[in-house]
Amino acid sequence: MTVRTNPVKAVIFDLDGTLINSAPDIAAALNKCLVDTGWQTLDVATIEAFIGHGPRRLILDVFGHIGHPDDDVAVDRAHLAYLENYRQNPAGQTEFFPNVRRDLESLAKAGLRLGICTNKPHEMTGRVLSALGMGHLFEAAIGADAVPDCKPHPGHLQAVAAQMNLSPGDYVYVGDTVVDQATAQAADVPFYVVPWGGGAEVDVAPVYRLRGLADLLKLANNTTERGET
Repeated sequence: MTVRTNPVKAVIFDLDGTLINSAPDIAAALNKCLVDTGWQTLDVATIEAFIGHGPRRLILDVFGHIGHPDDDVAVDRAHLAYLENYRQNPAGQTEFFPNVRRDLESLAKAGLRLGICTNKPHEMTGRVLSALGMGHLFEAAIGADAVPDCKPHPGHLQAVAAQMNLSPGDYVYVGDTVVDQATAQAADVPFYVVPWGGGAEVDVAPVYRLRGLADLLKLANNTTERGET
């Protein structure tokens, strides 16, 4: 593991499951697709288990789970319908995880620059951030369909960093899934995991397991390490 000698300038976050609990709205949009094609709805917890790889993969995985036809035509049709459903109400039931809004504002006041790297579609990312009144906190927010390869490909995270004019040693990545962890590792960036969302299931060293986003305030004046977490 390589020790960093420069202080951290920025924190880039995953969005769904890390900053916000958007599962109810995602489930509502997907369940409308299911009902419209004659299938029964699923509970939020079932759908939430498949979130993290973007909407098309979500649909494919859910279809496989319930035995729905999952040929390209069926999935493409459902994908378009899902996006339209979600577009109509992107944040009606979405909420911040505990103290996230407050802590994000504290991180910004402490001088840490903030960004978002999410597998949510790019347009929906902007809509959700705007609806929640938090878009102004982030210098860059890039969704999955705005890059050639989305997470866990490191290019997605690197694209956010490039838009913020950050070098690899300038920032850390924060998420709640093994997809986020793999993205950070591939980009050779330190990864911190939140305690909510899927965070409890991600295997990291204790120093990289957050109790809340306020724990990141230590990065405003300290160095950290780069390498496998």
